[in-house]
Amino acid sequence: MRKKLTSLLLGLGVAGSALLATSGTAQGHGYTDSPVSRQQLCGNGTVRNCGQIQWEPPSVEGDKGFPTRGPADGHICSGGVGRFSELDDPRGGNWPATSLTAGANHTFLWRISARHATTDFRYYITKDGWDPTKPLTRADLDPQPFLTVPFGGRQPGATVTHTGVLPQKTGRHLILGVWNIADTGNAFYACSDVRF
Repeated sequence: MRKKLTSLLLGLGVAGSALLATSGTAQGHGYTDSPVSRQQLCGNGTVRNCGQIQWEPPSVEGDKGFPTRGPADGHICSGGVGRFSELDDPRGGNWPATSLTAGANHTFLWRISARHATTDFRYYITKDGWDPTKPLTRADLDPQPFLTVPFGGRQPGATVTHTGVLPQKTGRHLILGVWNIADTGNAFYACSDVRF
């Protein structure tokens, strides 16, 4: 009897541990790594005091349809996900910025941890005169994406790269990457601070 009870308790302990291990955080999906996104800067420890996003960089998922729908102004970088609000904090305009050359080709890189049928990837950039010390709004962005990469409903691999021409900009800007999912009502959002 004692052997059966010990086996039962051991089995319950293993099952409980497995449950905790699989339910601790949300499953990730994807983020930009070139130019490096705010969530990646938090995830790799370059930026501190990031809250939960430091453990879930690929999880910035919100409603699709940007810019007519999607996250509210001031909550775009977090995808409208409250637990990732640190991504919307402009930190006085002091997020680390990737150096880019205006008008040059750039290879954008997404790291994908959960593959989804994909409509497209879109890239928006802030207007000249944007204030990097304030949370991002639609009015801060050029109205049309400077690059759209159609995906025709295919699933991406673990990494996705595509090359496009960067806009003619100078100084500090923010690039918003939007990965639109084909078979759900969601998209993934990634804000990358850059300097031309």
